[in-house]
Amino acid sequence: MNLKNIHNVYFIGAGGIGMSALARYFAAQGKQVAGYDKTSSEITESLALLGVKIHFDDAVANIPISFLDSKETLVVYTPAISKDNLELGYFMSMGYAVLKRSEVLGIITKNSFCLAVAGTHGKTTTSSILGHIMQPSGATAFLGGISENYQSNLILGADKLSVVEADEFDRSFLQLAPNIACITSMDADHLDIYKNPEALNTSFVDFSNKVTDTLIVAKGLPIKGLTYAIDEESDYRAFHVRIENGAYVFDVQTPTELICDVTFYLPGRHNIMNALAALAMADVYGIPLQQIKASLASFKGVRRRFSYAIKTDDLVLIDDYAHHPTEIKAVAKAVRELYPEEKVTCVFQPHLFSRTRDFIDDFAIALSQFDKLLLLDIYPAREEPIAGVNSDWLLEKVSLNDKKIVAKKDLLPELKKDDSKIVVMLGAGDIGVLITEAANALQKKEII
Repeated sequence: MNLKNIHNVYFIGAGGIGMSALARYFAAQGKQVAGYDKTSSEITESLALLGVKIHFDDAVANIPISFLDSKETLVVYTPAISKDNLELGYFMSMGYAVLKRSEVLGIITKNSFCLAVAGTHGKTTTSSILGHIMQPSGATAFLGGISENYQSNLILGADKLSVVEADEFDRSFLQLAPNIACITSMDADHLDIYKNPEALNTSFVDFSNKVTDTLIVAKGLPIKGLTYAIDEESDYRAFHVRIENGAYVFDVQTPTELICDVTFYLPGRHNIMNALAALAMADVYGIPLQQIKASLASFKGVRRRFSYAIKTDDLVLIDDYAHHPTEIKAVAKAVRELYPEEKVTCVFQPHLFSRTRDFIDDFAIALSQFDKLLLLDIYPAREEPIAGVNSDWLLEKVSLNDKKIVAKKDLLPELKKDDSKIVVMLGAGDIGVLITEAANALQKKEII
């Protein structure tokens, strides 16, 4: 499909983080863009400011008349959308070009030099870092989060160079055409799709075989490529890691050069790995190391990736998208590194019944690394409930003494009386929309 011949693009699930990046892209291309989503959000409001017309009732009558020409309109949908969506059913039955988000992204990458970031953890942060590094070279970056540097999930550049987050969910990344790629991690996840870890690993192997130029992998992964690691022999090695003036400072040995005193402000050694992966990809592409170093020092982070909603001497509130045990452990480790003497309360909203079931013991171990746990109900997303899989079951397995189930409506009063200096709010559901109210509640809390 030649996207230049398409005049209208209609999004079903327009408010999704990946979908909205594409909507922004097509709006910037001068296309007429509209769509449907279940609920209004900050993202849909920001799209409306760009002239994207979005409605929130699933009804064919709500589709703008100008989008009812099947020859002029491309329809894009997300796999998260319900199969009984009326608008999607209409477009499919009427012979429109109807593509998944990943298929559209695949078309874009086939027509550009593509740098793709894959992995079960670290994709969004690594691709955001890489997009920031590549921005002066004219790259267009499609991100799975809101970059703090650009206040957007799209870094708009030219069409000849793209940076994309290569999502393993629904095997979406197999639609891409990567020239340079990295794989940050291959932990078991999305077993509702893959059924077993072996199938997930096979999918990553299939992705690696699509890379035409250079593959870069975190050391220890069972796929061949240039390797990167901290304090281990590898093709790209970060070492002499220290904290200076609130930032990580480290040296990097590449296959050909040594660069010293790289400064990076995101907390946690997992973020040094993310920065190192982005550095390696940009270096392979040909960006000068001194330019990469400057970009790393100016990178501000990604919203909901260890984002500070409050950061004072007396109170800290951290917001993070962590929804897998490995990610929760990384947050806990970073918090302990930064605040080793302080009591830490974790508010966690599990995401998906299947993920909770598949990793129940790992979740319990990860959550037990905090001092106190306030556990919300499971956010179902695309799933129906599974018998016996609930937050009560998870809470029983957590080894903390100070733990409880809290309804969302009761969370703010609970935070007002919390006596921890550090509070982290974790999850990939709708917990993120509570952050502003939680920050207000904590700042007014009564220490008991």
